[in-house]
Amino acid sequence: MTPTLRVAIVDDEPPARALLRDYLQAHPDVEIVAECANGFEAVKILDSVRADLVLLDVQMPKLDGFEVLELLAPGPLVVFVTAYDEFALRAFEVSAVDYLLKPLGRDRLAAALDRVRQRRGSASPVGDGPAQPGSEAASRLAASRRGPGRFLDRIVVKDGPHVHVVPVDRIDVLEAQDDYVAIYADGKVHLKTQPLAELSSALDPARFVQVHRSYTVNVDRIARIELVAKDRRIAILHDGREIPVSRTGYARLRA
Repeated sequence: MTPTLRVAIVDDEPPARALLRDYLQAHPDVEIVAECANGFEAVKILDSVRADLVLLDVQMPKLDGFEVLELLAPGPLVVFVTAYDEFALRAFEVSAVDYLLKPLGRDRLAAALDRVRQRRGSASPVGDGPAQPGSEAASRLAASRRGPGRFLDRIVVKDGPHVHVVPVDRIDVLEAQDDYVAIYADGKVHLKTQPLAELSSALDPARFVQVHRSYTVNVDRIARIELVAKDRRIAILHDGREIPVSRTGYARLRA
């Protein structure tokens, strides 16, 4: 007996969701467990609804498909369904099972579902859905969001059922805290499960400098650098905060 394939549809266009729903109903082993009209809704619903497969649009308001994928818990396989072909390489870099272009035909979706069934039956762990934060696959996923040669202009953070979008322009400091990065912005602190060095490398190095193994600073927030002991410096921010600066970090600032 063919196991049931639990599918979630994530697309901001109602006609696109309706078309996918119609095509999926032709497959007796498919159960549609969720339909989401935007990325925020998808992250919230897929936290509580188990899906084997997510049919995911790329270009959506609020959160795009790659941001949704970054915030999803490990588990579901992903097939991107989009009108834009320029994201295909990035999709396969994050182990998407397939990449379908709109307008979509029944046969093309059926072929993608066959690939999903084969992937589910494979013993290989490659592509078994979003990776745990901090893993090599998660690093590729974070990099895929910005594309080659580009830096992040915002950081997405999941806090329970809530999703926060933090523009990098508003960030003062990033601080390593065990397995998390504390993001200080607009007087608030957001915790993201990601190594500091990895997140820092996704930011524009002309604006954000890792001045210490535990701190990356927005250089626009630095009021001055003070030498407090031999080879020991602190960065004093405009709000009065003091951030330790290592010798390597000071060299980066000078550069």
